[in-house]
Amino acid sequence: MTTVIPETQPAANVKTAPKKHRSRRRVARELVLQGIYQWRVAGGTAGFIETQLRESDIFSKADEKFFSRLFHGVLGDSMGLETQIQPFLDRPLRELSPVEFAILLLSTYELTHYLEIPYRAVINEAIELARSYGGTEGHKYVNGVLDKLAAQLRAIEVESKTQARK
Repeated sequence: MTTVIPETQPAANVKTAPKKHRSRRRVARELVLQGIYQWRVAGGTAGFIETQLRESDIFSKADEKFFSRLFHGVLGDSMGLETQIQPFLDRPLRELSPVEFAILLLSTYELTHYLEIPYRAVINEAIELARSYGGTEGHKYVNGVLDKLAAQLRAIEVESKTQARK
């Protein structure tokens, strides 16, 4: 049984806007989100899930290298990522919706391993994913958690942005 988040259907509460061009990295993040979701909900190996995702019509529009590094990195370090996230949650991580869980894992991995991507860009991408695929207020929850997490993981970058605004 394959469980995949439909890439073309936003959450019921989200108004659909005209399709904007999505970057190759955005498409890769959407596919990683689908893969983590499937891994969490239905199980399966990373290799099996990756094969299914690579066979999807949208895969040709993704940054393949970014997808692969992000997907395998997240699944390979899921326990460590969960440990990093948990202190910033108001409930156990496993009680989150599978979509919010997946977004927080992939965003935490990006904050930790992709220092060349500004922390605000990582958070904004996470918010967009949550708006498209998550629950009604999921994007606000994801934003709050990632803001706190970024302040710890990227303290110097966050502080410099704060100082620049003053």
